[in-house]
Amino acid sequence: MRRWQVLVLIVLFIFCANVSHLNAQANSGSAAVVIDASAPRSPLPHFWEKMFGSGRAILSLREGYRADLRSVKQITDFDYVRFHAIFHDEVGIYGEDDQGRAVYNFSYVDQIYDGLLANGVRPFVEISFMPYKLAAGNLLQPFWYKPNVSPPKDWNRWDDLVSAFTHHLLERYGIDEVSQWYFEVWNEPNIDFWAGQPKQDTYWELYDHTALAIKKVNPRLRVGGPATAQAAWVDAFIRHCAEKHVPVDYVSTHVYANDSAQDVFGTQENIPRDRMVCRAVDKVHKQIKTSSMPELPLIWSEFNASYKNEPEVTDAIYMGPWLADMIRQCDGLVDVMSYWSFSDVFEEQGVVKTPFYGGYGLLAEDGIPKPAFNAFKLLHKLGEERIRLDSDFALLTRRKDGTLVLAVWNYAEPDQTGASRTFTLNLKGTRASHALISWLDSSHGDVHPAYEKMGSPRYPTQKQIQALREAADLPSPEVQQIKNGELRLSLPAHGLAVIELK
Repeated sequence: MRRWQVLVLIVLFIFCANVSHLNAQANSGSAAVVIDASAPRSPLPHFWEKMFGSGRAILSLREGYRADLRSVKQITDFDYVRFHAIFHDEVGIYGEDDQGRAVYNFSYVDQIYDGLLANGVRPFVEISFMPYKLAAGNLLQPFWYKPNVSPPKDWNRWDDLVSAFTHHLLERYGIDEVSQWYFEVWNEPNIDFWAGQPKQDTYWELYDHTALAIKKVNPRLRVGGPATAQAAWVDAFIRHCAEKHVPVDYVSTHVYANDSAQDVFGTQENIPRDRMVCRAVDKVHKQIKTSSMPELPLIWSEFNASYKNEPEVTDAIYMGPWLADMIRQCDGLVDVMSYWSFSDVFEEQGVVKTPFYGGYGLLAEDGIPKPAFNAFKLLHKLGEERIRLDSDFALLTRRKDGTLVLAVWNYAEPDQTGASRTFTLNLKGTRASHALISWLDSSHGDVHPAYEKMGSPRYPTQKQIQALREAADLPSPEVQQIKNGELRLSLPAHGLAVIELK
């Protein structure tokens, strides 16, 4: 029996080695891409950079948060930011006097939203979580800042709080401004961010009360949900709103690339990290289109390549090809996608202990750009039109001024070293004589070699922080001549190139 087990293990080892070798061969060598500027075109709204998530509301009062917001605004010109916990007790919005009457305080609310608007970004207002004195119970979610996820003890008082909050925003900012915001009811009620039982029925009650209270203040305000994890409940949510005649202006949900197929699709598949997000988006897109409200916008209010702290994923150059391919796949299926998050000024797991711990942000502690920051910076160069291209590793676009912009990448899983790949680009329909090529790989725009060279300090000095910021800078684009309508370039595994043809 032992000999048989050993034989099986040997066969499995040889098989896995052969598969690995074949995969390496598939990703190595050369690949040809025909770039035809006259191919059919379609609009490419920059859906991946219109909104970003961030740490909870109170963190937006920190200078580090606002500095990071300005940095990301500069490279993406994003419009909205979403965060949890505007009703958390640390914001101080709700209290009760000695007679048990509600007392509202909007001081920090004003400072939070004033800070966003002063930096050219509007709020995507997530209505959460439950103030302690309004909660039916002290039901705390495990995050470090312990949000209370209880239903309210009194639905009338909840309605009054939502109404007072909404009235205050209109008095301070005006309906013409606030009508351009979005209001989203709660966060991920299908998992541990909502303690109502049964979860779905009690969330419907929460949504109905909240949406009606907001719309009663002014029907021009936009409200939606269900803001679920794992792309859940959207079809049921639309049916509920239609049957109960509850207002809804858009639907929102979330997925992460390492969510399981069982949670998202109810299957036992092994869906790769580079396919999960857009497959989930496609699922929800189809649910909307086959519903009684097929024109509802879809706002994907959280996504990333990981919901865990995985330095080899969210801190790494892996994010360049992953993000580029996500744009290629999700185009046409979604109105807005909100990357979670723009900054590592973030405390869900506690106070940051080291600059690179696999945080979700584009910028590490002290405003140090990660490769993901540079990926967004490069992909911002893409044009407003997509030109048809028969490729799974390239995206061709055109800017308003006629410049062709091509993204090319060499994807490999984060735990794979992968092989370099040479791309031959055959250009048709353009008289461009040279190309401007911007690179993101381990030698361009990756801060980690410099960080490791200085000994990976847990608490970098001011001098080291400045050196790391400089090391993270993308170099100027490289000029390369186009010869006989052909352009050749080589990309290492996890490499991304953005090519401008003027």
